[in-house]
Amino acid sequence: MQAAPPVRATAIPSFTDALRAVESLLMSGGQRTARRNAWTSVLEDRRRAKDRVEAERVLDQAATLTS
Repeated sequence: MQAAPPVRATAIPSFTDALRAVESLLMSGGQRTARRNAWTSVLEDRRRAKDRVEAERVLDQAATLTS
């Protein structure tokens, strides 16, 4: 009787890893960088908008208390 061969576990790539692999095949490096920079900019704009709404809320509350 022979021993069973060792089992090799290979990690299944995440969905993000799979998308990045496809992206690297379809786009040149410059386009990839531009897309990532654009996404980073979108996230930063969202953060600033959230901060602006919070600042407006605080100012409105302060105005209400002083009136």
